[in-house]
Amino acid sequence: MIAKTTIDQVFETARVEEVIGDFVQLKKSGSNFKGLSPFTDERTPSFMVSPVKQIWKDFSSGKGGNVVAFLMEHEHFTYPEAIKYLAKKYGIEVEETQQTEEQKELANERESLYLVSEYAKDYFNKTLLESEEGKAIGKTYFKERGFTDETIEKFALGYSPDSWDAFTSEALKNGYQLSYLEKTGLTIVKGEKQFDRFKGRVMFPIRSMSGRVLGFGGRILTSDKKAAKYLNSPESDIYHKSKVLYGIYHAKQSIAKEDNCYLVEGYTDVIQFHQRGIENVVSSSGTALTPEQIRLINRLTKNITVLFDGDAAGLRASLRGVDLILEQGMNVKICTFPEGEDPDSFAKNNSLGDLTLYLDQNSSDFINFKASLLATEAKNDPIKKSETIRDMVQSISKIPDAIKREVYIKECSRIMDISEEVLFSTLAQMLQKEQREATQKAKREAVQPMEVVPVEEKSVQKVDIQYQLEQKIIELLLLYGTAEEEFEDLILEPTESGDISFKPEIVTSRVFEKVYLDLQDDEIEFTNDEFREVYFTIINTLNQEKELKLDQFVNQLPPKSAEMVSNLLMNEERHQLAKWDSKDIYVKMKEDTIPQIVSETILNLRRYLVDSKINELANNINDLSDLEKESVLQDVKDYNTLRMVLSEKLRRVI
Repeated sequence: MIAKTTIDQVFETARVEEVIGDFVQLKKSGSNFKGLSPFTDERTPSFMVSPVKQIWKDFSSGKGGNVVAFLMEHEHFTYPEAIKYLAKKYGIEVEETQQTEEQKELANERESLYLVSEYAKDYFNKTLLESEEGKAIGKTYFKERGFTDETIEKFALGYSPDSWDAFTSEALKNGYQLSYLEKTGLTIVKGEKQFDRFKGRVMFPIRSMSGRVLGFGGRILTSDKKAAKYLNSPESDIYHKSKVLYGIYHAKQSIAKEDNCYLVEGYTDVIQFHQRGIENVVSSSGTALTPEQIRLINRLTKNITVLFDGDAAGLRASLRGVDLILEQGMNVKICTFPEGEDPDSFAKNNSLGDLTLYLDQNSSDFINFKASLLATEAKNDPIKKSETIRDMVQSISKIPDAIKREVYIKECSRIMDISEEVLFSTLAQMLQKEQREATQKAKREAVQPMEVVPVEEKSVQKVDIQYQLEQKIIELLLLYGTAEEEFEDLILEPTESGDISFKPEIVTSRVFEKVYLDLQDDEIEFTNDEFREVYFTIINTLNQEKELKLDQFVNQLPPKSAEMVSNLLMNEERHQLAKWDSKDIYVKMKEDTIPQIVSETILNLRRYLVDSKINELANNINDLSDLEKESVLQDVKDYNTLRMVLSEKLRRVI
């Protein structure tokens, strides 16, 4: 267990905008920050972060909460792991009590896979640095690649001994279960025998965006033609190669800062660039680029520069990844290196200044690059030239933004010396064809031959008025609880004629006191357990401390309540009025109508409860005796009088 003092220090130190900024590209929006949701595939930012309240809200998925809640949702951390991650980020020493064996066993399987992977990373790294075999073979290889000791440490590079079960035996000896070694792919189990998957290879740990070890890449150093040169961990509960980018953990901050991401093919390309001083670089780890990997970059920047080897072989196939990037609505540039060079060798053999200059001068827009590449192949062949143009238009058709498509069509027309009309016509045909194919596919998937599917009646979800009113009271207390306002109270004065008459009386009170006293007058209790708990927490806090520091308040709540409170606070800030006063349009701000909103909400709740009571009495009256009916009818009459009073007060407030 982590000591409470450590948890308190973490919450006091951690800044939600800094932590989330490591995973999502945030842009200033008034007093808040906005970005694309990391939980859904969206094009318009609906993810908000409030530095003042130290909370976040994702309107596309409905998730929200404090900084720990984000790490638990995004990185699937447990609560203690999230605290430890933040402690490490901010240099806070974690004070922890000893876990019992029973507590260790309670760790779920997914966490066990992470623990095994972390152990393997440390084992391979220690073997590389300390064992004779590791130093002679593994470290020598990395030194030949030009990697320094600092680089080896930064990327936790390692070596797996050239022995059938060296790693597995050591892991079992240290208490790690064989089942988890097998599930991570570190160990291959065949009957009674176990083998190390990465035997005799130098090791590259593959990390998540938060730094957790997900899997490994291993390179063989012998000339064994039967063995694959590079070998990756198999798919597991924690490692999905189509959703992972090598180097993203070390590159994320630089990508956001530079607003650009260099995309390379290999592990050593990434490492060599980092060592040279360019850190905004990631690799698809030798696999074909996937939409999931592109969306991972899209959280940090809209700009990708794809770096290709100087060898033109396979370049056309690699360009398919460019179309995928365009399809995700991102901006893409392409840069190739001189023949015989790749990003690794070029970075190794050039200074930072020369490398930066080369990337700036040789990164061209995808349309110009594709034109030069394909035009070179076409030369003076009209048929090949027409195929080249069609290929370029096909790429343009992948761009979701209509304005960008038109700009690129005009550029293609200029470069290839062909009329815009022809290109626009071809583009329209391609888009129509894609639409038809998508429609036909949807129809095929929707058809269920020879099967009658009953139409389900859509149930109309009834609005829970009491729930909404209780929620509104919590929101008002959070936003304006300490505000001192003048409330107009209407005092009932009976007249000789028996009519209802009210005498206005102005009372100055703080909002939380007004709410508390009015609810106490009618002995109203919240029906929602979560609202009731938060309500009393707010009232007690304000009574004792006279103020509500929202960032601290949210951090003290249970996760579910913290999410609810965050949702209420961020919903308030989602839509902000523009500066209409600059255009001589003056709008009454919500802060100017606090007394009205508070009184209206409380009166509506009281009237709703009175209506509910009247209906309850009326529904049960037939089962009563005559004497009981007379008493109930009198109660109904009294409640109706109260209802009239409340309605009149509500009308006057509005």
